[in-house]
Amino acid sequence: MRPSKRAPNEMRQVSLERAVARYAEGSCFVKFGNTHVLCTASLEDKPPMWLRGQGRGWITAEYSMLPRATNSRTKREVNSGKPSGRTQEIQRLIGRSLRAVVDLQALGEKQITLDCDVIQADGGTRTAAITGAWVALYDCIKWMRSRSMLKDSPIKDHVAAISCGISKGVPVLDLDYDEDSVAETDANFVITGSGGLVEIQATAEGAVFSQEQLTALLDLARHGVGELVALQKSVLG
Repeated sequence: MRPSKRAPNEMRQVSLERAVARYAEGSCFVKFGNTHVLCTASLEDKPPMWLRGQGRGWITAEYSMLPRATNSRTKREVNSGKPSGRTQEIQRLIGRSLRAVVDLQALGEKQITLDCDVIQADGGTRTAAITGAWVALYDCIKWMRSRSMLKDSPIKDHVAAISCGISKGVPVLDLDYDEDSVAETDANFVITGSGGLVEIQATAEGAVFSQEQLTALLDLARHGVGELVALQKSVLG
């Protein structure tokens, strides 16, 4: 039995709330159980310096965790002068995931930054951030189109992410912290609405895993992302 009493293929309760930040061009408050992340999309009317003059835009992301998002207080990374390696890895993952489903040429010479701030953490913060950031990005593009800044949407597909793992020898979906902290294998899957794989991160923590187990995890991830994409579509109306 999982610590949460969920079935192996059962996700935590997930919610996506749009338009929660008054000043952002797009925003979404995403909850995966007790993991809560605020995602905002901010538009800049020019791409980064290295991309200027090339006729295409850019999607990037920043990720942070509030000091009391976890059981004990963590120091703000801004006070250390630079983000940690974990933070850099996660925000690059979020940026890659969103760029995978956006036609940057069609976006034009603009940049959209997704800020993903973890209010409360209970495992799966990066997967929640990706899933919510896509909704914030969608609303940012909608904002641009309503002001005739874009004729057509450059978004080519949905994208969402989910964690999976092997706990006590059993492949399970959407790990919370209690499960993630003791799982033999921990994996994150980023998958598009049409089923394309954007990224797979899988690590053996206590024992190696087999190709058959990896396939089982992928099957679970496809099931979970299918539910997440359906929810994205539902909240968009």
